[in-house]
Amino acid sequence: MPQLLVRGIDSEAMARISRSLVTELAEICECGADNFTIDCLAAQSVYDGELVPTYPFIEVGWFERGSLVRDRFAAALTRHVLSLGIAEVELAFKVYQESAYYINGKPCHS
Repeated sequence: MPQLLVRGIDSEAMARISRSLVTELAEICECGADNFTIDCLAAQSVYDGELVPTYPFIEVGWFERGSLVRDRFAAALTRHVLSLGIAEVELAFKVYQESAYYINGKPCHS
């Protein structure tokens, strides 16, 4: 945790930035880099009866860390993605509640 679900961005491009991206995001979140997952989802978008390129979008699933951390995280993630030559990217945070998060059938919270 955090988990990044990426659509509309080539997985090889994400792999190129993944090491520096996760290193910076781990520093921002004050957690280990091994807590992160990045999943690049294959998506086919349709508009007006035609196949069109999928708009770059990243969903971040995480435990809430406050607006300051969220803003820094979003800025860093955006900067790294734009460095790939992508003109625009959107991202959204999906907040998990620790009391409703389980690992191997056991609650995450103590």
